[in-house]
Amino acid sequence: MICVKELVKDFGGRVAVNGVSFELSKGDVLGFLGPNGAGKTTTMRMIVGFLPPTSGTAVVCGHNIVQDPIQARKRIGYMPENAPLYGDMTVQTFLQFVAEIRRFIGKERDEKVDATIKKCFLQDVRHQTIETLSKGYRQRTCFAQTMIHNPPVLILDEPTDGLDPNQKQLVRNMIQEMAADKAIILSTHILEEAEAICTRAIIISNGKVVTDSTPAELKKQAPSYNALTLKIVASAEEAKNTFEQLGDVDSVDVLDSSTDHVSLRLFPKNGQPLATTALEEAHSHNWLVKEMQSESGRLEEVFQHLTVTENVSEKVK
Repeated sequence: MICVKELVKDFGGRVAVNGVSFELSKGDVLGFLGPNGAGKTTTMRMIVGFLPPTSGTAVVCGHNIVQDPIQARKRIGYMPENAPLYGDMTVQTFLQFVAEIRRFIGKERDEKVDATIKKCFLQDVRHQTIETLSKGYRQRTCFAQTMIHNPPVLILDEPTDGLDPNQKQLVRNMIQEMAADKAIILSTHILEEAEAICTRAIIISNGKVVTDSTPAELKKQAPSYNALTLKIVASAEEAKNTFEQLGDVDSVDVLDSSTDHVSLRLFPKNGQPLATTALEEAHSHNWLVKEMQSESGRLEEVFQHLTVTENVSEKVK
Protein backbone atom coordinates (compact mmCIF):
# COMPACT_ATOMS: atom_id res chain seq x y z
CA MET A 1 0.00 0.00 0.00
CA ILE A 2 3.04 2.26 0.46
CA CYS A 3 6.27 1.84 -1.45
CA VAL A 4 9.10 4.27 -0.72
CA LYS A 5 12.31 3.95 -2.74
CA GLU A 6 15.51 5.92 -2.15
CA LEU A 7 13.81 9.13 -1.04
CA VAL A 8 16.21 12.07 -0.82
CA LYS A 9 15.51 15.65 0.27
CA ASP A 10 18.30 18.21 -0.09
CA PHE A 11 17.59 21.69 1.29
CA GLY A 12 20.30 23.60 -0.54
CA GLY A 13 23.27 21.57 0.63
CA ARG A 14 21.73 20.17 3.81
CA VAL A 15 20.55 16.62 3.18
CA ALA A 16 17.61 16.04 5.53
CA VAL A 17 16.62 12.65 4.08
CA ASN A 18 19.22 10.43 2.46
CA GLY A 19 18.02 7.34 0.61
CA VAL A 20 15.09 6.17 2.75
CA SER A 21 13.34 3.03 1.46
CA PHE A 22 10.61 0.79 2.89
CA GLU A 23 7.31 -0.88 2.00
CA LEU A 24 4.11 -1.10 4.00
CA SER A 25 1.21 -3.53 3.58
CA LYS A 26 -2.37 -3.61 4.77
CA GLY A 27 -2.49 -4.24 8.51
CA ASP A 28 0.98 -2.82 9.16
CA VAL A 29 1.44 -0.13 11.80
CA LEU A 30 4.90 1.32 11.32
CA GLY A 31 6.53 3.23 14.14
CA PHE A 32 8.78 5.88 12.60
CA LEU A 33 11.36 6.63 15.28
CA GLY A 34 14.36 8.90 15.53
CA PRO A 35 15.84 11.86 17.41
CA ASN A 36 14.88 15.46 16.63
CA GLY A 37 16.19 16.48 13.22
CA ALA A 38 16.60 12.89 12.03
CA GLY A 39 14.35 13.39 8.97
CA LYS A 40 11.10 11.76 10.12
CA THR A 41 8.75 14.65 9.43
CA THR A 42 10.45 15.52 6.13
CA THR A 43 10.05 11.92 4.95
CA MET A 44 6.37 11.89 5.88
CA ARG A 45 5.80 15.22 4.12
CA MET A 46 7.28 13.79 0.94
CA ILE A 47 5.09 10.68 1.14
CA VAL A 48 1.91 12.79 1.40
CA GLY A 49 3.02 15.18 -1.35
CA PHE A 50 3.51 18.21 0.87
CA LEU A 51 7.19 18.40 -0.16
CA PRO A 52 8.61 17.26 -3.51
CA PRO A 53 11.52 14.84 -3.19
CA THR A 54 14.92 15.81 -4.57
CA SER A 55 15.11 12.24 -5.88
CA GLY A 56 13.49 8.89 -5.25
CA THR A 57 9.84 7.86 -5.34
CA ALA A 58 6.85 7.36 -3.04
CA VAL A 59 3.92 5.30 -4.33
CA VAL A 60 0.63 5.13 -2.40
CA CYS A 61 -1.84 2.41 -3.38
CA GLY A 62 -0.27 2.25 -6.83
CA HIS A 63 -0.21 6.02 -7.42
CA ASN A 64 3.06 7.93 -7.62
CA ILE A 65 2.82 10.98 -5.36
CA VAL A 66 4.65 13.18 -7.87
CA GLN A 67 3.20 11.89 -11.16
CA ASP A 68 -0.36 11.27 -9.90
CA PRO A 69 -0.71 13.42 -6.75
CA ILE A 70 -4.50 13.80 -6.62
CA GLN A 71 -5.20 10.07 -6.76
CA ALA A 72 -2.47 9.38 -4.21
CA ARG A 73 -3.78 12.02 -1.78
CA LYS A 74 -7.32 10.70 -2.04
CA ARG A 75 -6.06 7.55 -0.38
CA ILE A 76 -4.18 9.27 2.45
CA GLY A 77 -5.30 10.59 5.80
CA TYR A 78 -2.58 12.93 7.07
CA MET A 79 -2.27 14.32 10.59
CA PRO A 80 0.54 16.91 10.63
CA GLU A 81 2.54 17.84 13.68
CA ASN A 82 0.93 20.37 16.07
CA ALA A 83 -2.65 19.70 14.88
CA PRO A 84 -3.27 22.70 12.55
CA LEU A 85 -6.94 23.69 12.80
CA TYR A 86 -9.24 26.68 12.28
CA GLY A 87 -9.87 27.94 15.82
CA ASP A 88 -13.00 29.99 15.05
CA MET A 89 -14.86 26.97 13.62
CA THR A 90 -16.80 24.52 15.72
CA VAL A 91 -15.78 20.88 15.58
CA GLN A 92 -18.81 20.05 13.45
CA THR A 93 -18.40 22.90 10.94
CA PHE A 94 -14.69 22.14 10.59
CA LEU A 95 -15.36 18.48 9.82
CA GLN A 96 -18.15 19.47 7.40
CA PHE A 97 -15.66 21.75 5.65
CA VAL A 98 -13.10 18.93 5.41
CA ALA A 99 -15.77 16.51 4.14
CA GLU A 100 -16.77 18.95 1.39
CA ILE A 101 -13.11 19.28 0.33
CA ARG A 102 -13.18 15.50 0.02
CA ARG A 103 -16.20 15.86 -2.33
CA PHE A 104 -18.89 14.69 0.10
CA ILE A 105 -22.07 16.79 0.03
CA GLY A 106 -25.57 16.77 1.49
CA LYS A 107 -26.69 13.68 3.37
CA GLU A 108 -23.48 11.77 2.66
CA ARG A 109 -21.41 14.61 4.13
CA ASP A 110 -23.52 14.70 7.30
CA GLU A 111 -23.33 10.94 7.70
CA LYS A 112 -19.55 11.01 7.34
CA VAL A 113 -19.27 13.79 9.92
CA ASP A 114 -21.61 12.11 12.41
CA ALA A 115 -19.82 8.76 12.13
CA THR A 116 -16.40 10.37 12.55
CA ILE A 117 -17.46 12.43 15.56
CA LYS A 118 -18.75 9.25 17.20
CA LYS A 119 -15.65 7.23 16.36
CA CYS A 120 -13.35 9.93 17.80
CA PHE A 121 -15.51 10.53 20.92
CA LEU A 122 -16.20 14.18 20.06
CA GLN A 123 -19.96 14.19 20.76
CA ASP A 124 -19.66 16.41 23.85
CA VAL A 125 -17.78 19.16 21.98
CA ARG A 126 -19.24 18.98 18.45
CA HIS A 127 -20.78 22.47 18.75
CA GLN A 128 -17.81 24.01 20.60
CA THR A 129 -15.31 26.28 18.84
CA ILE A 130 -11.92 24.63 18.35
CA GLU A 131 -10.02 27.47 20.04
CA THR A 132 -11.82 26.68 23.32
CA LEU A 133 -10.97 22.97 23.28
CA SER A 134 -8.41 21.27 25.46
CA LYS A 135 -5.31 19.91 23.73
CA GLY A 136 -6.71 16.40 23.89
CA TYR A 137 -9.89 17.36 22.06
CA ARG A 138 -7.92 19.40 19.49
CA GLN A 139 -5.73 16.38 18.78
CA ARG A 140 -8.80 14.20 18.36
CA THR A 141 -10.42 16.77 16.06
CA CYS A 142 -7.32 16.78 13.87
CA PHE A 143 -7.29 12.98 13.97
CA ALA A 144 -10.96 13.02 12.88
CA GLN A 145 -10.18 15.04 9.75
CA THR A 146 -7.57 12.44 8.70
CA MET A 147 -10.12 9.63 8.67
CA ILE A 148 -13.35 11.30 7.57
CA HIS A 149 -13.00 9.85 4.04
CA ASN A 150 -11.98 6.40 5.42
CA PRO A 151 -8.61 6.32 3.65
CA PRO A 152 -6.62 3.09 3.31
CA VAL A 153 -3.43 4.89 4.41
CA LEU A 154 -2.95 6.96 7.58
CA ILE A 155 0.16 9.04 8.20
CA LEU A 156 0.26 10.47 11.71
CA ASP A 157 3.00 12.81 12.91
CA GLU A 158 3.25 12.75 16.73
CA PRO A 159 -0.49 12.07 17.24
CA THR A 160 -0.25 11.87 21.05
CA ASP A 161 2.21 14.71 21.62
CA GLY A 162 1.39 16.62 24.81
CA LEU A 163 -1.54 14.46 25.84
CA ASP A 164 -2.11 13.12 29.34
CA PRO A 165 -1.93 9.31 29.89
CA ASN A 166 -5.70 8.81 29.53
CA GLN A 167 -5.86 10.83 26.31
CA LYS A 168 -2.85 8.98 24.90
CA GLN A 169 -4.50 5.65 25.58
CA LEU A 170 -7.70 6.78 23.88
CA VAL A 171 -5.84 7.79 20.70
CA ARG A 172 -3.84 4.53 20.77
CA ASN A 173 -7.05 2.54 21.03
CA MET A 174 -8.51 4.36 18.03
CA ILE A 175 -5.39 3.60 15.98
CA GLN A 176 -5.46 -0.08 16.96
CA GLU A 177 -9.15 -0.40 16.06
CA MET A 178 -8.49 0.87 12.53
CA ALA A 179 -5.21 -0.95 11.96
CA ALA A 180 -6.59 -4.20 10.52
CA ASP A 181 -7.69 -2.74 7.17
CA LYS A 182 -5.22 0.14 6.78
CA ALA A 183 -1.53 0.84 6.44
CA ILE A 184 -0.42 3.29 9.13
CA ILE A 185 2.77 5.27 9.64
CA LEU A 186 3.12 6.68 13.12
CA SER A 187 5.89 9.08 14.04
CA THR A 188 6.57 9.24 17.76
CA HIS A 189 9.18 10.04 20.39
CA ILE A 190 7.38 7.79 22.87
CA LEU A 191 9.07 4.41 22.61
CA GLU A 192 6.50 2.67 24.80
CA GLU A 193 3.88 3.79 22.27
CA ALA A 194 5.76 2.15 19.42
CA GLU A 195 6.09 -0.99 21.51
CA ALA A 196 2.39 -1.02 22.40
CA ILE A 197 0.74 -0.50 19.02
CA CYS A 198 3.29 -0.89 16.20
CA THR A 199 3.88 -4.09 14.24
CA ARG A 200 7.14 -2.67 12.83
CA ALA A 201 9.62 -0.01 13.80
CA ILE A 202 12.03 1.96 11.65
CA ILE A 203 14.72 3.99 13.38
CA ILE A 204 16.07 6.86 11.32
CA SER A 205 19.15 8.93 12.14
CA ASN A 206 20.83 11.64 10.08
CA GLY A 207 18.32 11.04 7.31
CA LYS A 208 19.12 7.33 6.96
CA VAL A 209 17.31 4.17 8.05
CA VAL A 210 19.55 2.48 10.62
CA THR A 211 17.21 -0.43 11.39
CA ASP A 212 13.85 -1.86 10.26
CA SER A 213 12.38 -4.61 12.42
CA THR A 214 9.62 -5.45 14.87
CA PRO A 215 9.72 -3.88 18.34
CA ALA A 216 10.13 -7.36 19.85
CA GLU A 217 13.15 -8.15 17.66
CA LEU A 218 14.69 -4.74 18.36
CA LYS A 219 14.46 -5.35 22.11
CA LYS A 220 16.58 -8.47 21.65
CA GLN A 221 19.45 -6.18 20.63
CA ALA A 222 19.37 -4.42 24.03
CA PRO A 223 22.18 -5.17 26.53
CA SER A 224 19.50 -5.88 29.12
CA TYR A 225 17.74 -8.55 27.01
CA ASN A 226 17.41 -11.66 29.20
CA ALA A 227 19.44 -10.02 31.98
CA LEU A 228 18.55 -11.70 35.27
CA THR A 229 18.07 -9.89 38.57
CA LEU A 230 18.50 -12.07 41.67
CA LYS A 231 18.08 -11.45 45.38
CA ILE A 232 19.71 -14.26 47.33
CA VAL A 233 20.87 -15.04 50.83
CA ALA A 234 24.64 -15.17 50.32
CA SER A 235 27.76 -13.07 50.61
CA ALA A 236 28.09 -10.49 47.83
CA GLU A 237 31.67 -11.32 46.93
CA GLU A 238 31.16 -15.09 46.85
CA ALA A 239 27.96 -14.86 44.82
CA LYS A 240 29.44 -12.43 42.30
CA ASN A 241 32.57 -14.53 41.80
CA THR A 242 30.53 -17.72 41.45
CA PHE A 243 28.10 -16.40 38.85
CA GLU A 244 30.90 -14.78 36.83
CA GLN A 245 32.38 -18.25 36.29
CA LEU A 246 29.25 -19.54 34.54
CA GLY A 247 29.73 -20.04 30.81
CA ASP A 248 26.52 -18.25 29.77
CA VAL A 249 27.20 -15.18 31.95
CA ASP A 250 28.98 -12.22 30.40
CA SER A 251 29.15 -9.97 33.48
CA VAL A 252 27.67 -9.51 36.96
CA ASP A 253 26.73 -6.27 38.73
CA VAL A 254 26.12 -6.02 42.48
CA LEU A 255 23.00 -3.87 42.93
CA ASP A 256 22.64 -4.03 46.69
CA SER A 257 24.09 -6.00 49.58
CA SER A 258 23.65 -6.36 53.33
CA THR A 259 24.67 -8.83 56.01
CA ASP A 260 21.98 -11.33 55.03
CA HIS A 261 21.39 -10.92 51.31
CA VAL A 262 22.73 -9.60 48.00
CA SER A 263 20.97 -8.36 44.85
CA LEU A 264 22.76 -9.06 41.57
CA ARG A 265 22.13 -8.49 37.88
CA LEU A 266 23.55 -11.12 35.56
CA PHE A 267 24.08 -10.19 31.91
CA PRO A 268 24.04 -13.12 29.45
CA LYS A 269 26.34 -13.93 26.58
CA ASN A 270 24.48 -13.79 23.25
CA GLY A 271 21.18 -13.07 24.97
CA GLN A 272 20.86 -16.59 26.42
CA PRO A 273 18.23 -17.11 29.17
CA LEU A 274 19.92 -17.48 32.56
CA ALA A 275 17.15 -18.38 34.99
CA THR A 276 17.60 -22.18 35.01
CA THR A 277 21.41 -22.03 35.18
CA ALA A 278 21.37 -19.41 37.94
CA LEU A 279 18.83 -21.36 40.02
CA GLU A 280 20.82 -24.57 39.73
CA GLU A 281 23.99 -22.78 40.80
CA ALA A 282 22.25 -21.13 43.76
CA HIS A 283 20.80 -24.44 44.92
CA SER A 284 24.18 -26.16 44.62
CA HIS A 285 25.54 -23.60 47.13
CA ASN A 286 22.43 -23.82 49.33
CA TRP A 287 21.64 -20.13 48.70
CA LEU A 288 18.03 -19.15 49.27
CA VAL A 289 16.63 -17.31 46.24
CA LYS A 290 14.23 -14.65 47.55
CA GLU A 291 13.48 -12.87 44.25
CA MET A 292 14.22 -13.45 40.58
CA GLN A 293 13.24 -11.49 37.49
CA SER A 294 14.28 -11.80 33.86
CA GLU A 295 14.28 -8.63 31.74
CA SER A 296 12.81 -8.51 28.23
CA GLY A 297 15.11 -5.74 26.97
CA ARG A 298 14.40 -2.04 26.65
CA LEU A 299 13.69 -0.34 23.36
CA GLU A 300 15.23 2.93 24.57
CA GLU A 301 18.61 1.18 24.95
CA VAL A 302 18.56 0.08 21.32
CA PHE A 303 17.31 3.50 20.16
CA GLN A 304 20.07 5.30 22.02
CA HIS A 305 22.77 2.92 20.84
CA LEU A 306 21.77 3.09 17.18
CA THR A 307 21.22 6.84 17.01
CA VAL A 308 24.29 7.79 19.07
CA THR A 309 26.50 5.42 17.07
CA GLU A 310 25.17 6.87 13.80
CA ASN A 311 25.72 10.44 15.00
CA VAL A 312 29.29 9.67 16.08
CA SER A 313 30.12 7.98 12.77
CA GLU A 314 28.75 10.97 10.83
CA LYS A 315 30.91 13.37 12.85
CA VAL A 316 33.98 11.22 12.25
CA LYS A 317 33.40 11.42 8.51
